[in-house]
Amino acid sequence: MNPVPEFSGGCQCGAIRFHVRGALPDRSICHCRMCQKAFGAYYAPLVSVRGADFQWTRGEPRRFQSSNHFRRGFCADCGTPLTYEGEDGMAVAAGAFDDPSRLPPTVQYGTESKLPFVDQLGGLPVILLEDDPDAERLRSLVSHQHPDRDTERWPPR
Repeated sequence: MNPVPEFSGGCQCGAIRFHVRGALPDRSICHCRMCQKAFGAYYAPLVSVRGADFQWTRGEPRRFQSSNHFRRGFCADCGTPLTYEGEDGMAVAAGAFDDPSRLPPTVQYGTESKLPFVDQLGGLPVILLEDDPDAERLRSLVSHQHPDRDTERWPPR
């Protein structure tokens, strides 16, 4: 008997958290210009929660009607992009999940707008954080982001 998969996640400040129970087979990367702008990135990794049991467990996103058919949810406190919502359901930003490595993409959309260098990103030189020229300052960094797990309250007192 296979257990039903469960996932959690939220924004970077912790004001918004969610929980999903069920399989999430539809995982995509969208290259369309609207997604590029909404995520401030070269593409948007999204996970459809259609058919799964999804609930907001802390807070709820603000929404922007990005077109006549779709709206985008985001944290009004920290700006984290969270959702892509349409008549056929909702997708959640893959990076907002606590463990996005469990949700690799299965398809790409909007490739007519794919930036020409995206396929070469994996071939760029790699610099580990400890080798960064600013490594000393990075070692003293104290993150104020919410941890990748559910907490009873945030921020801690």
